Amino acid sequence: MKKRKNIITVAIDSPAAAGAGTQAKLISKHYNLFYLDTGKIYRYIGNLKLKNKKNFSYNLIKREIKNLKLRDLNNKNLLFNEVAVSASKVAQDKKIREIVHKFQQECAYNPPLKYKGSVLDGRDIITIQVKDAMFKFYITANLEVRARRRFKEFKSLNKKITYNEVLKTLRNRDKSDKKRKYGPLKKTKDSILINTSKLSKKACFKKIKMIIDNKLIN
Repeated sequence: MKKRKNIITVAIDSPAAAGAGTQAKLISKHYNLFYLDTGKIYRYIGNLKLKNKKNFSYNLIKREIKNLKLRDLNNKNLLFNEVAVSASKVAQDKKIREIVHKFQQECAYNPPLKYKGSVLDGRDIITIQVKDAMFKFYITANLEVRARRRFKEFKSLNKKITYNEVLKTLRNRDKSDKKRKYGPLKKTKDSILINTSKLSKKACFKKIKMIIDNKLIN
């Protein structure tokens, strides 16, 4: 794959609901970078599986990914608990990951020309997708903090679910993401750890911005 030269690449790995998506969007807007929430792609496929239980296949996934529009990833249904569980399962399939990886890497290394680069967040962006990223961040937060954030998000969508159900789902997601055979979630030695448990969105971005600016200026 041919790569655009002299672009800014930011890679973020993170467990669910740690705030990585929010920070990636802020980074994208501030530095004019193309943003891709890679987890949403697996949620899209997970939702596809739920809707096509009898006809779900690799060919169907390939067709969907080929015609995928980024606005399709903004569907609020992708935030639902059952979709998250389905996404975690399909993400363990090696063939599905290979299909998704090609799309993700194309976005990372060949973003539209109007952007100065790209920022991707997910579970294996640093370890597999964009190993040579200019900036690598591992964003995390305590399980209970993440559960409260996700529960609040569900309530805003009028989703009937309890805090304990969200907590249980996230605990299982963490286990699945970290233990899966292909592309497990883990922090690399060269990634910068940022714990958002006690940080506001603004304070977290300020910390990240300082790191990025220092390298870009120097």
